[in-house]
Amino acid sequence: MLKRLTPHGNSLALVIEKPVLKLLNITAETSLDITTDGRSIIVSPAGRSPRSKVNGSKSAAQK
Repeated sequence: MLKRLTPHGNSLALVIEKPVLKLLNITAETSLDITTDGRSIIVSPAGRSPRSKVNGSKSAAQK
């Protein structure tokens, strides 16, 4: 999925479609953790690992 940032005041916003929000159980009240690996932006619900079991992958701690 390719997205473009949308101007929002003096910032830019990334609009996430409802099906993705529903899949990840994210609402307007969900706190999000934003990190980077130096190349990519990683947005995940706070308190959950960036790579959840939704896609079937395991974190290094689970291997």
